[in-house]
Amino acid sequence: MNEGIHAEGTASEPQDRVTELIEQQTAISEVLRAIASSPHDMQPIFDAILDSATRLCRADMGSLRLFEESGLRLVAVRGDPFVVSQTRSSFPVLDKESFLGRLATSRSPTHIPDLTALEGDHRDDLWVTAAKARYRTALFLPLLKDNEIVGVISIGRKQVQPFTDKQISLFRDFAAQATIALEITRRERQYREALMALAHANRVATMGQLTASIAHEIKQPITAARTYAAAALRFLDKSPPDVAEVREALTCIVNETARTRDVVDRIGSLIKKAPPRKEVVDLNAAILEVTALTRSEAVKTGVTVDTQLAGELTRIQCDRVQLQQVMLNLIVNAIQSMSGVEDGNRELQISTLVEAEGVCVAVRDTGHGLRPENLPRLFEPFYTTKPDGMGMGLSIGRSIIEAHGGRLWATGCEPRGALFQFTIPAD
Repeated sequence: MNEGIHAEGTASEPQDRVTELIEQQTAISEVLRAIASSPHDMQPIFDAILDSATRLCRADMGSLRLFEESGLRLVAVRGDPFVVSQTRSSFPVLDKESFLGRLATSRSPTHIPDLTALEGDHRDDLWVTAAKARYRTALFLPLLKDNEIVGVISIGRKQVQPFTDKQISLFRDFAAQATIALEITRRERQYREALMALAHANRVATMGQLTASIAHEIKQPITAARTYAAAALRFLDKSPPDVAEVREALTCIVNETARTRDVVDRIGSLIKKAPPRKEVVDLNAAILEVTALTRSEAVKTGVTVDTQLAGELTRIQCDRVQLQQVMLNLIVNAIQSMSGVEDGNRELQISTLVEAEGVCVAVRDTGHGLRPENLPRLFEPFYTTKPDGMGMGLSIGRSIIEAHGGRLWATGCEPRGALFQFTIPAD
């Protein structure tokens, strides 16, 4: 009989191990899913790590803290509502010399079967006093990346119920994978922030190149409004006053000031530094706003702009300002490429086309064109063929388009000129 029980127990061990592995992989899958769905927000990732950890180890509470210069900063907490609220308000940051700080620097898991049985310095720690009022068993695991402390996960149980060696092992393996995912996400976020900072600098620099043209674009409606205002005064001086003409002049003033406001708003949206935001965008309208901003620059350079925009364009999910930045760079580059053309027409053609997978935008010019040897390096950072160019516009543009799931490329045209195209997938 004992042999039968032993055989049954032995047979169940592989099944238990499979179950544990499935639970572990499910836990890390939830973290990866949070990373995929929250590219710009770390909080859902912190929450997913903590939720998975507490569920994996059958814990009643959990907290996740990141190791920073100021101490251990709380980024997620789960458990008893009273303890959660107290922890958030009273212990948002713990000193590195605190109980948790000392445990983290040990770089090893710490299992405390009964918090009330703690001895020595630990038992007088304020955090321990608060925790053991509601919880009894605790497990602490430092998060390490190349032996550097990234943070610490704490989980606990309300009753004295020690964690098993298997649960500690599962927790340790999960934490190692979660730390790698967290570090990759952090680095990607740093890259995105750096890219967005560069993109903002590029927008400001490009708008700086258009300062004279934009000033002219704003001055025109202001001058027109002043002319209408002077006319309205003359109509009022008549005897009797010509009220109908005054009303018409005032209407024109309102229209011209609205035009000025629109120009200023468009400039503001492009220069303002704001976090990325995806929304449903009418791409044709977004393109027309950019062409309006560059209209005076085109006229000054003798460039004729022709827009051929598809009538029933698919609405797309994108960051409006980022796509307008791509268009701004392409249009300004095209105008500049034609400034040195002495013979023939200077024509800029902007078109949109509905494709099976989304929308295609094309910007074609009649400038000197692209040299075959330059094409492979055209989108490299800091590569430029212009004497005063930074070499960042096209590189940033490609990064923006690829971040939207699209593609940006260039081809030469015959007999001359260049064609830049990008695609954006539909929702």
